[in-house]
Amino acid sequence: MSKGSTSGRLASVSGFTDDRLGAAGFLKRNMRKIFPDHWTFLLGEIPLYSFVILLLTGTFLTFFFKPGMEEIAYNGSYAPLKGVMMSEAYASSLDLSFDVRGGLLMRQMHHWAALMFIGGMMVHMLRVFFNGAYRKPRELNWLIGVALLALALFEGLTGYSLLDDLLSGAGLRITAGVAQSLPVVGTWLTFFLIGGEYPGDEVIGRFYSIHILLLPGILLALITAHLILTWVLKHTQMPGKGRTNDNVVGAPTYPSFMAKSGAYFMFTFGIVALLGTFAQINPVWLYGPYKPSDISAASQPDFYLAFLDGSLRLMPSWEINFLGFTLPMSVIVPALAPLGLILLGLVLYPFAEQWITGDRREHNLSDRPRNNPHRTAIGVSAVAFYGILWLMAATDVIAAFFRLSINQIIHIGRGMVFLGPALAYFVAYRICLGLQRRDADALGHGVETGVIKRRPTGEYIEVHVPPMESIEAQVRGKEPVPIIAGTAGDGDGDGVPEHDGKHHPIRRLRAMMSRAYGGDKVPLDGDREPGDHNGHGDHRGRAGGGEHNGHDGRDGRDGREGADSAGRAAVGPGTDENRPP
Repeated sequence: MSKGSTSGRLASVSGFTDDRLGAAGFLKRNMRKIFPDHWTFLLGEIPLYSFVILLLTGTFLTFFFKPGMEEIAYNGSYAPLKGVMMSEAYASSLDLSFDVRGGLLMRQMHHWAALMFIGGMMVHMLRVFFNGAYRKPRELNWLIGVALLALALFEGLTGYSLLDDLLSGAGLRITAGVAQSLPVVGTWLTFFLIGGEYPGDEVIGRFYSIHILLLPGILLALITAHLILTWVLKHTQMPGKGRTNDNVVGAPTYPSFMAKSGAYFMFTFGIVALLGTFAQINPVWLYGPYKPSDISAASQPDFYLAFLDGSLRLMPSWEINFLGFTLPMSVIVPALAPLGLILLGLVLYPFAEQWITGDRREHNLSDRPRNNPHRTAIGVSAVAFYGILWLMAATDVIAAFFRLSINQIIHIGRGMVFLGPALAYFVAYRICLGLQRRDADALGHGVETGVIKRRPTGEYIEVHVPPMESIEAQVRGKEPVPIIAGTAGDGDGDGVPEHDGKHHPIRRLRAMMSRAYGGDKVPLDGDREPGDHNGHGDHRGRAGGGEHNGHDGRDGRDGREGADSAGRAAVGPGTDENRPP
């Protein structure tokens, strides 16, 4: 074995390690571990590398930021605010921006990395959801991901509030109002976070401790657990040629995966650095220090919290007075319902799907989103719900820019928050069915080539060729969504045992939901196996209903061309009508 080879270098490193730690076997085994490969898997690395950048830039910022709320007179480099009374936290943020070398770059990189961390996490979770990669045995990793998202939202809120400028102070005032509105625990939670009546003189210090110590520690522990489970269970691989639930097709960790991940980290770091250099974000010197008596127009939080602001704007005035207590539902409902609906839905969905379908198998192959249209439609409707609330956080900006009535925008938003997800569900479901029909048509009749031929009868037809073998294998990797079925001789065949039908309505509901959710909505052509392009016999595609009888000389050319009723033809030498010309 050559010492310059990958295996030789790996053996050398393993020997060095084994002499000192006795871990050569462990290191060698794991460095050659095979991982599935697909570009969408890199979406999960964006939040990981953004978190690393957050730790690095955050460490720099802690050297100079002072989380105090004592009033001082500003005497820094920013002339428009000289002599203005402000909190020590806001003054130190101005010093970071104008007087600390590299401070503004670090501030902006930190902010951009925070947005990429949460945004990348959302996109990664959508990828996992639409591909069904949360199913057994990866439910625990999915729950860890949901917990990471929830903690990241709170981490962003605490960091956003530290600067004590007018914009973040307004957001903190809303946070305090929401905490106070909660029944039973509201006053205790407000006391814990703020230390008394808002604004008090401790909230910045408490948020600072939570932001740099408590939440990062929990996030780091959960990210570590998430990575360990990903390492043990691997990614789910995309359907394709030679890929099954029982094998792994991919590249080894070293050198392939490590080189790719290292380059991707540098790309991510470079993008964040470029954004921090050229794209201004959160210019706190323009907002001024926070004062409860001051307000500002066009104020919106960062995108990941904007949907809560939008729900607050859409909610009509409503409160409940009972036994001397007041429940401000106009604050409680918009603050808790959207977030609770999204997070609780993410937590329960894997188990709800398992209950509806009765599918308790291990899944190491991903689903194509089109092959589970109900799941895809549910995900798209959730995105539409979030997007409408996010858009409604800018009602004042929209009204001013388009010169519309803000009241009309709010009324439209109240309707769209219910109609939008329903419409998105319907459209996404129909698109999935259309894509499935296109797949079935490609298998049954071949792929359009754009080549037009004229038949002896004068008819014009388009030449179709069979899909590429890899594409055909991917399409044929489709599995019907399982349906709970009745036991033979013990039920009615639709998933509901006869003797339980009247006494167990939940079981009847489960069977009904299973029939609606599962099944093969658009069956593929099952007359031939992948790679079988011999064209013998009668080949009929279920989706298109056409016929290709390529060997009986029906068209007068000894089977060299066959056309179906839709005017499609597959051309090839001899009787092999499916082979490309």
